[in-house]
Amino acid sequence: MQSNRLSMVPASVVLAMGFVLAGCSSTPKDMTVGWSPEKIYSQAKEEADNGAWDKAIGLFEKLEGRAAGTALAQQAQIDKAFAQYKTGDKVQAAATLDRFIRLHPTSPAVDYALYLKGLVNFNDNLGLFSAIINQDLSERDQKAAKDSYESFRELTLRFPESKYSPEARQRMTYIVNSLASYEVHVARYYASRGAHVAAINRAQQAIADYPGVPASEEALAILISSYDAMGMSPLRDDAKRVLEKNFPTSAYLQGSGLSKSKSWWRLW
Repeated sequence: MQSNRLSMVPASVVLAMGFVLAGCSSTPKDMTVGWSPEKIYSQAKEEADNGAWDKAIGLFEKLEGRAAGTALAQQAQIDKAFAQYKTGDKVQAAATLDRFIRLHPTSPAVDYALYLKGLVNFNDNLGLFSAIINQDLSERDQKAAKDSYESFRELTLRFPESKYSPEARQRMTYIVNSLASYEVHVARYYASRGAHVAAINRAQQAIADYPGVPASEEALAILISSYDAMGMSPLRDDAKRVLEKNFPTSAYLQGSGLSKSKSWWRLW
């Protein structure tokens, strides 16, 4: 009777059941079974060297579990973060580095972890001091720039003698200049629309938050022009005196440079 019941089941159903059972009985083969931690790390590095970042990440994760608590596992975590960074997964890379710094605060690799975290958020597509690309960091993600700055700052404060600190300081300077440029970029936009109060506020913010940077010159010029447009002569003259003192050869001081302000803040 049992065989008769089975014979009544459509062949397509039996075939589908066979595929399901076959799928349940087979699992992906782990090629690292029996490998030593050293061999896993060597293979992961080879994959990374060949640009196979996803494969490298998988192997580093296996090593983290296999050799937990060892120096090799710590190295795997750092290398995994770099591989995640190279794949463009900045969120995961930053999370991996945060976890490393939290779990291994005395590791000799903490300085590198902070440096790498700064790189993760740094707009490296533009280069360090790119002057030939139309778009710059000041027009992009300001939060990422500030996060990058904080990582580099922590590195230079905690590890001033680290081999990564000199470059971190250079990048910090670039970030500060770019953030100031962003504020001036916004102030310029407001001024071009005749929104002089908003322009003044953003120009003042640039000067107060980022003193001494090159963008301060234009920020002061925007203040002068906006105060002048609003008939606030004493404040205009004060801003002009500051500009003369700090940027005595500024083009904005050359007569028509201020009176025809649209020529220097217009974006089109």
